[in-house]
Amino acid sequence: MADAMTAVYPVLLRREEDGDVHVYARDLPEAVTSGRDEAEALEMAADALGAAVEYLVERGDDVPEPSRPRAGERLVPLPAESAAKLLVWRAWRASGLSKVALAELLKLGENEVRRILDPRHGTKLGKLDAAARALGKRIVLTLEDAA
Repeated sequence: MADAMTAVYPVLLRREEDGDVHVYARDLPEAVTSGRDEAEALEMAADALGAAVEYLVERGDDVPEPSRPRAGERLVPLPAESAAKLLVWRAWRASGLSKVALAELLKLGENEVRRILDPRHGTKLGKLDAAARALGKRIVLTLEDAA
């Protein structure tokens, strides 16, 4: 898939002296968390990555694309709604369009587009898909076995 965007980040898990498994995400160092064991740490990692993305989007900062995993790293996807929001937001930023211009393409008010791009506002998948298509993209979902 050419020009595909993803929201699956590599993380390093390391058992520290306190006995907990700490999570380190080199692409999103704002994502700081840990768990009692690997399973809990990975579950917490998805939430921490989502929170880090929300923080960066709200600040108007770039959200880095996930890098290729290095030896020993595990891949952790963002929660589904966070991933869809992030991917639409990235496509919008890359487009150079203003929110007003995107609203015109979608035949919506600017306030509705602001909510679509707001990582803390719940948006139905259909609206996210319409926004992606207006930006020349499409959302593609996959279903995988849970880790």
